[in-house]
Amino acid sequence: MTRIFDPHIHMTSRTTDDYEAMAAAGVRALVEPAFWLGQPRTGVSSFTDYFDSLLGWEPHRAEQFGIRHHCALALNPKEANDPRLAEVLDLLPRYLVRDRVVAVGEIGYDAMTPQEDKAFAAQLQLAVEYELPALVHTPHRDKANGTRRTLDVVRESGIDPSLVAVDHLNEVTVAEVADSGCWMGFSIYPDTKMSEERMVAVLREYGTDRMLVNSAADWGRSDPLKTRRTADAMRAAGFDEDTVDKVLWRNPVAFYGRSGRLELDAPDTAPAAEYAGSSIRRGQR
Repeated sequence: MTRIFDPHIHMTSRTTDDYEAMAAAGVRALVEPAFWLGQPRTGVSSFTDYFDSLLGWEPHRAEQFGIRHHCALALNPKEANDPRLAEVLDLLPRYLVRDRVVAVGEIGYDAMTPQEDKAFAAQLQLAVEYELPALVHTPHRDKANGTRRTLDVVRESGIDPSLVAVDHLNEVTVAEVADSGCWMGFSIYPDTKMSEERMVAVLREYGTDRMLVNSAADWGRSDPLKTRRTADAMRAAGFDEDTVDKVLWRNPVAFYGRSGRLELDAPDTAPAAEYAGSSIRRGQR
C-alpha cells in the first residue's frame, strides 16, 4: 500500500473523520506547521495554548488512527503584522527544543511588510541556532516577486539552503527555487494553488529531487487526501512505485529528518475503554 508523509497540513482545522480517511488512504506521518487561527489572536497566551495543543492533543488524536504527528512552530507571516503578538518571538526558544518539533515554520511572507521582514529574518536565525529545518510560506499575491524576495532573505541569513523548504510554489516560481538549492514545496488544492495534474507536469519537467507535495489542508475549501490523489495521478502518468514512494514518503523524511526528531514507527492504536460515554480515547486514569 502507498505510504504517505504529508509535509504540510493543518489538522487543527480538521475532524477525526479526516484522520480516519487519511489513514485509510495511506497517510502514516505528517507535519503540522503553525498558522493563523481564522480570526485575529489577541495575545501571546493564545499561542502558548496553540503550541501546547500541537505538541499534545493533536499527536494524541493522530495516533489513534496510526498516524505520527509532528509540528513546525513559528509566528506565522499573517500574524507577524500584529504588534500584540511580537513577543511570540521570545516564546519560541522554549518550544523549539521539544520533541516532535521538526522545523521552524511557517515563516516568510503574506503581504511583504516591514514587520514580516523582521519576523522572517529573526526566525531564520532561530532555525540556524537550533539546527532545525525552516518551512517558508510564499505570498499568495505577487507570488513571483515574493518568492524572489524570499530567496534573497534566505541567502542573507546564512542558513544552509538544503535546510529550507520554500512552499506554495507553482510553475512560475519553481525554477528559481530549484536553482537556489532549497527544497520545493507544492500545495495541492481543489480550486486554487496546484492540481494533481499540474503537479505531475512539474515533476516531469524538473524531476523528483528536493520535491515536497502537501495538501496544506486548512480552514478553507481543501482536501486532506490530495497527497494520495497526487500519488494516483503520478501512477496514471507512468511514474513507477519507487518514484511515487520517493516523492510522497522518502523526500519529506529526508527533509524533516535533519531535525533528528522524526518518529516513524507505527503507534499503538489499540482501543481504550470509553470514559463517561465519550469515544475520545483517554490515558490511564
